[in-house]
Amino acid sequence: MRQACLTILFLCLSAGLTSASIDCANPDAELDLSLPDTSADAAPAALTPEDLPPCATMQLEQGRDRMRDRGAVCGDWTILGETRKALKSKARGCGISNPVSVYRISDVALSQFSLMDCQTAVTLKTWIENTAKPAFADMGGGLKGMRVVGHYACKTQNNQPRARLSQHARGRAIDISTFVLQDGTQITVQDGWKDEAQSAVLRKLHSGACGVFSTVLGPDADRYHVGHFHFDTAQRKGAPVCR
Repeated sequence: MRQACLTILFLCLSAGLTSASIDCANPDAELDLSLPDTSADAAPAALTPEDLPPCATMQLEQGRDRMRDRGAVCGDWTILGETRKALKSKARGCGISNPVSVYRISDVALSQFSLMDCQTAVTLKTWIENTAKPAFADMGGGLKGMRVVGHYACKTQNNQPRARLSQHARGRAIDISTFVLQDGTQITVQDGWKDEAQSAVLRKLHSGACGVFSTVLGPDADRYHVGHFHFDTAQRKGAPVCR
């Protein structure tokens, strides 16, 4: 957000607001979104909407409108889905204050609309872009989609009685069982984890999620995760869990 504000501010000022070389009333006006070259060592102060000139403010609003029209959520062009009303449950601890239902992230399709909060959606995007897509870059034309077998659900950990509430119940978790490549190849966690040809890439996906997510569980964690990866953004004080 800060980078976008600085970029638009620079464009408006350099073009000259009085000459209006950028047509702020035209939503299709092309903008050069490259940042100016600067040698200043100190980082510029963060801008607020009140600091921006009318041209920049209008461009930001137009950008937000186009994002919403495209189906973007969480303020990110690459996360597509729907915003939902707050989810509440009679069960204590379940629910999501600001849920989104996501179906595509960074051009990778999810097998179903998946309910989560924006922190989890953005974290999933980070993992997809930094780990999952590079891991499959030289396999089957690249990553096309992922089969989701768990997202928001008001339940305990592993559905066990008297267990703690799962992060799924707070919209902070997602379970992925299968990775689908552009050529139609499907790599499953259950079959591929010990497969000589597929194990390396699956273990790369697992290790790449460690530290990005608060909790990463896979087939080596326990019998409940033999067939899928569990990723969550639990709020904890200790070190991330990676098993």
